[in-house]
Amino acid sequence: MAGSSQEVIVVPRNFVLLEELEKVEKGLTDMNVSYGLARDDDVSMSHWLCTILGPPNTAIENRIISIRILCGPQYPQVMPEVQFVSKLNFPFIDANGRAKNLPISWNRNMKIETLLVHLRALMAKAEYKKFKQPPENETYPGY
Repeated sequence: MAGSSQEVIVVPRNFVLLEELEKVEKGLTDMNVSYGLARDDDVSMSHWLCTILGPPNTAIENRIISIRILCGPQYPQVMPEVQFVSKLNFPFIDANGRAKNLPISWNRNMKIETLLVHLRALMAKAEYKKFKQPPENETYPGY
């Protein structure tokens, strides 16, 4: 019977990343996050520079939070690596700025934008509002 197959079409990694890049270049993303390739010559589209606008009613309200994201060869099946450039005090960021133990049920349909929006929502959680934050322009070593 035609059309009864449950075959799943897996879109190649570079097509997924190209679609994400085109979406952000056209301004079709959440206005509280932005991202783009770290280098124009990154043909593998692995290295991304990202920003998150600090959530309202938090110690980081309206801050521009800088993040580097690495989409490895298994992206989007595997969540990208997240490295904060802006120094922040949250339990999901280690002493070197790497995201750790993120409470995200990652799946291949999620995108960089999804991850950034989720990180922003985590930062806005009531349980973190009392966390003392480093000064606004402080960065992790190496940045």
